[in-house]
Amino acid sequence: MGLGVAIAYGWLRRGRAYASAASVAAAYDRWTEDQLLERLWGDHVHLGHYGNPPGPRDFRAAKTAFVHELVRWSGLDQLPRGSRVLDVGCGIGGSARILARDYGFDVLGISISPAQIARARSLTPPDLSHCRFAVMDALAMDLADGSFDAVWSVEAGPHMPDKQRYADEMLRVLRLGGRLAVADWNQRDPADGHMSRLERWVMRQLLDQWAHPAFASIPGLRSNLESSPWSEGIRVQTDDWSIATQPSWMDSISEGLRRPMAVLGLGPGALLKALRETPTLLLMDWAFRRGLMRFGVFRGTKETSGDG
Repeated sequence: MGLGVAIAYGWLRRGRAYASAASVAAAYDRWTEDQLLERLWGDHVHLGHYGNPPGPRDFRAAKTAFVHELVRWSGLDQLPRGSRVLDVGCGIGGSARILARDYGFDVLGISISPAQIARARSLTPPDLSHCRFAVMDALAMDLADGSFDAVWSVEAGPHMPDKQRYADEMLRVLRLGGRLAVADWNQRDPADGHMSRLERWVMRQLLDQWAHPAFASIPGLRSNLESSPWSEGIRVQTDDWSIATQPSWMDSISEGLRRPMAVLGLGPGALLKALRETPTLLLMDWAFRRGLMRFGVFRGTKETSGDG
């Protein structure tokens, strides 16, 4: 496979498999509190966009570019300033702050991780009072029906054990005429070929190392959205941004070489933690290059059945 499977397996054998929502929260609490990801990658815990075809770009700049690309592609830039936007799985708030600062949206970011929400609040300046954060389970949101003009969710779906419930909740809180913008790591659809033995092993690692219960395919998540009782005639459009985001995986590793003090400044334990993540990043790169994993984006406008 070209990845040094035996070495990788030695690092990966102690997994962090999904057990419950609490296991996801605990994993992100740890990643937030040890500060390693933030020190390496900045305040965006998601992939970057390098253009199509992709070209050289600073990793952090690529992450910022990704937000603007998804805003344009999904049509969120057509919404007026002051529009209410929900960021589902907001991390430490990097995307939410851009949506509030650059587009003037009234943003609520939610995460199941209390540590992430605490850090998101601390990173948000006072002049962004229209960018707020709350601890909340995306599968049981304490939010009123139709209360948002747009719903945004980036790389949150893999942590959701019930993909239909995930789709239902996002569409439930989206008003008629509201816009949906979702980006996700997606596995190859079974209709496009069953997994080989090696691919099944890789998939198991990708799930277990980062507390993922399952990945949806791009057609699968689109079907979840379109079949939701809250869809109101929505027609979901999809695209595959795998090529534009592919460099992110190796850049995730290279950042440790470009910014060595970001790791070493946290002490020797941080270096071990960084090495701990490297095999999973390599496996992700391998899976995306070979089509086992894809980067899907989803957009739609919630209309009445008569207008759909």
